[in-house]
Amino acid sequence: MSLGACRLKKRILVLAVGLWAILSFPSCGGSSRPKDPPSGLADRVLASQGVTATFSFGGLVILNGYNDTIPGVAHLQAGNSPGLMAVSPTRNIAATFDSASNNVYAVDTFRETDIGNVRIQGPTSSMVFPTAQAIGYAAIPTATVSGFSFLGAVDILNFVTSQLTTIAVSNAQTVIANSNGTQLLVFSNDSNSVTVLSPANAVPPVDLSCFSAPNTVCTVVPGFDRPVWAVVNGNTAYILNCGAECGGVQASVQTLDLGTLAVGTPIPVNGATIGLLSGSQLFVAGKGTPTGPLCTSIASAAKTAATYCGTLDIVDLSTMTDPYYNNPSAEIAITDGFHDRIDMTTHGQVFVGSYDCTNVGNVNNPSGEVRGCLAIYRTADNSVVIPPDNGDVDGLQSFTTRDVEYVAEGGNLRVYYTLTDTLLINDFLPQGTINIVGYVGDVKAIDFF
Repeated sequence: MSLGACRLKKRILVLAVGLWAILSFPSCGGSSRPKDPPSGLADRVLASQGVTATFSFGGLVILNGYNDTIPGVAHLQAGNSPGLMAVSPTRNIAATFDSASNNVYAVDTFRETDIGNVRIQGPTSSMVFPTAQAIGYAAIPTATVSGFSFLGAVDILNFVTSQLTTIAVSNAQTVIANSNGTQLLVFSNDSNSVTVLSPANAVPPVDLSCFSAPNTVCTVVPGFDRPVWAVVNGNTAYILNCGAECGGVQASVQTLDLGTLAVGTPIPVNGATIGLLSGSQLFVAGKGTPTGPLCTSIASAAKTAATYCGTLDIVDLSTMTDPYYNNPSAEIAITDGFHDRIDMTTHGQVFVGSYDCTNVGNVNNPSGEVRGCLAIYRTADNSVVIPPDNGDVDGLQSFTTRDVEYVAEGGNLRVYYTLTDTLLINDFLPQGTINIVGYVGDVKAIDFF
């Protein structure tokens, strides 16, 4: 063999080894994603399944979102009573709160494996994972801080370092993050202020910066009317003031500049506890008072046995006006209760859900009107559909490639056909329901479809 041929073979060997190394190791700055998830499904949805029976275990059920079926794959671990779920914007991280143990379970959706779990100090109804990192935030209104008499905190759940950091915030009920997780907006019960946190500056294990605010961790911004929620768009947060419904004065929408923390002028609305932004329109749902308006006082309210209704407002952000406010002939009547779920389909239907609403009739033995906590507003013709179902609405999930909406209501997972706003009935769904054993507490898509 000539020396040249030997060198050529060595050069080919070096190239082959180099190519193997590139393909075998993650690229710098991030982890590699498997080509296909272990389940082999391309359109996956997770439903949190809470059970009390000894013969069945709770967890996160992987659903085939292509045909609304339960495939024969293992559930993801999430305790026995998982409910509230949070998914990162890239959908690589999903987390759920288990009310039986006060644990938050996180999973890697790419690999369909557990990342870990952490016990928090009490129940939470608000949790967010704002980036692709396995770092989340949970508001805990009943959390205790050693040495102090007040209750309330925001927990930083870092599954990357397995570290838990608690930021003491009195009566913290809801937490909303900006797009990169550098700022958190915290809403506390019976407060007229919004607490703005910079979580990266918090000092573990317990940060007490809000006792000496303002500082690099915590700033308390006054000037609101029982704020409970925010819709963040770039550097602007649209704060929803619950007003009289939460013991304040007037429901409204108010801007907060996240750079300067300047507070805008309130725009009165009929009710405001949850909102959704679509272009220049901000859809806002609520009751406005502890009971809500009489259904008979709103022209659009269909004849119903329910005494009180909720309302849906549409604020025009280009003019900062609400043509539906205090206008019974134009107000949009929806179901009552405390509204905390909202979603929009590609066809322009706005699904609004609440809890503790007025249930009418019995969906399991229907006779006459049946009504629960779900309302569907059709932007195309300004009409409202109240589906015949009962129970709290715990989760909503729309899709861009399918004409369906998943609705977790009354512990069941319903599938609505959005071209008719009725339950989807076919060979896979003879009754329009995905039959998951136990109570379905939330539903989230973990693939983009």
